[in-house]
Amino acid sequence: MNTKIFCDIADLKSIKKFNKKKIVKGFTTNPSLMRKAGSKDYKKYSKKILKICKKKPVSLEVFADNYEEIKQQSLEINKWGKNVYVKVPVVNSKGLFMGKIIGELNQKRIKLNITAVYSAQQVNMILKKIKTKTKIIISIFVGRLSDSGKDPINMLKKSISLAKNFNNVEILWASTREPYNYIQAKKLGCKIITAPPSIIEKIENFKNISDKNLSISTVKGFLKDSKLSKFKI
Repeated sequence: MNTKIFCDIADLKSIKKFNKKKIVKGFTTNPSLMRKAGSKDYKKYSKKILKICKKKPVSLEVFADNYEEIKQQSLEINKWGKNVYVKVPVVNSKGLFMGKIIGELNQKRIKLNITAVYSAQQVNMILKKIKTKTKIIISIFVGRLSDSGKDPINMLKKSISLAKNFNNVEILWASTREPYNYIQAKKLGCKIITAPPSIIEKIENFKNISDKNLSISTVKGFLKDSKLSKFKI
């Protein structure tokens, strides 16, 4: 299984760097990452990202909380570039399923990234709204689900199975916590995993680090710190 790696970042300097990497096949953002990157004007900042990344897919998220405003923002964001995926939450802040707008945007053949998904039931609800062959990404927050004390793997397997007959739908492993999640995603058949720059850089080094070298590197670190602290027994 060829699992694509997307970079989860909004910082312009990082996007310039990682857009040059062959291992990175696309980018995902969200309002929190945009704020952290110092964005003051969402539209202008998004267009700066798209000016850097002209070909690889870029997911840009709406930040409205009701149907009309989500629709308005989605239609506007979709105009910004052919490589744009409009990122829409599976539910709003009140827990209302966004199936109506998902269905409408799909009918308009707008590429979507459905985000904040936590269950196979939600995946199934999304799939029932898909009526065209326009590309859809379903972002499952695997790491955050694990953080809550729940095992996400069986849910992820079921979600992948539900989507297998939809050639236009890609299941994305989101909220990546460690480099090994990439191996897990490949084994499960996730079509995409999105990760921050620090994790992607570690994935790049997978083939270059042997178990023995990992042991040596760890021991060297301990020795260095013990010398710096001038420890004695």
